[in-house]
Amino acid sequence: MTMSVPHRDARFEEWINKINRACGRFCAATLGDHFSGDVQECRTHALRMSVVDIRQTRLYRTVREVAQSDDGHYFTVFQLGGQAVMEQGNHRAVMQPGDVTLIDAARPSNFIFSTGSRQISLLLPRRCLEQTPGNGTPVCALRLPAEMSVVKLGRQLITESLRNPGLSRPESEAVLEAVASLLRPAVMNHCDGENLHDRAFRRAVELIDKHIQADTLSPAWVAGEIGVSLRGLYRMFARQGLVVAQYIRNRRLDLCAQSLRTSSGRQKMSTVGYAWGFIDYSHFSRAFKTRFGVSPSEYRKQYG
Repeated sequence: MTMSVPHRDARFEEWINKINRACGRFCAATLGDHFSGDVQECRTHALRMSVVDIRQTRLYRTVREVAQSDDGHYFTVFQLGGQAVMEQGNHRAVMQPGDVTLIDAARPSNFIFSTGSRQISLLLPRRCLEQTPGNGTPVCALRLPAEMSVVKLGRQLITESLRNPGLSRPESEAVLEAVASLLRPAVMNHCDGENLHDRAFRRAVELIDKHIQADTLSPAWVAGEIGVSLRGLYRMFARQGLVVAQYIRNRRLDLCAQSLRTSSGRQKMSTVGYAWGFIDYSHFSRAFKTRFGVSPSEYRKQYG
């Protein structure tokens, strides 16, 4: 993929220098003329976090940058606002507010921030996730959706830690261990084969993301595609604290909201809903207001 690289001004250089100090060596290129960025580094004993604001930028690490950095940790990325694309190996996570993903600091990676994005990046030591030799390695650049119970708990732990910089060393270490314990079952790929239920859940989520714009997407269709019964699919999502139909609807609504924030004001509301799988506008409008508290047109005005 070819990226345009407009002139890098002093603001951009200052921002990438902050990134390199907080997170290790990265390369970066602006994607347009409207770059903006900020980095707030937060350290409390064992907790090393950064709040990163970024717009119209590609951030990446090659083998060279990895070799120049500490690779003894994972970047645990909590998406606070906006959208981001996080890529590593064969995996690609399209992040929405509330989502979490894991990136291995010891491997090349590529991040794209076309529109405004705000994230918390937590440096999670390898020992926290890889506690027992032979237990496997984490799957990186896998989107863990905001609705998952473990994701909600992990996000709450980290945001509360940011608000309480007076944590003692034992308390900061306990937060790291707790976050790792919450995320470990969702990201570990065991050498002797993943838990079949976890593997099927991941396949279902990936399938939903891939076909999110199709009006034929439904729980029954997903169940058929991954080879489980509809009842089995419901149980699979219930283990993660989710309802499959609600998950599909909320994922579509979040993407509709993203479109309303970034698309032309001349685009019809019904067109936005239809693009993300809502055939009936009145249903789309009601569902949108239930999730965001305002109608699609009012939401667009707020971001106009």
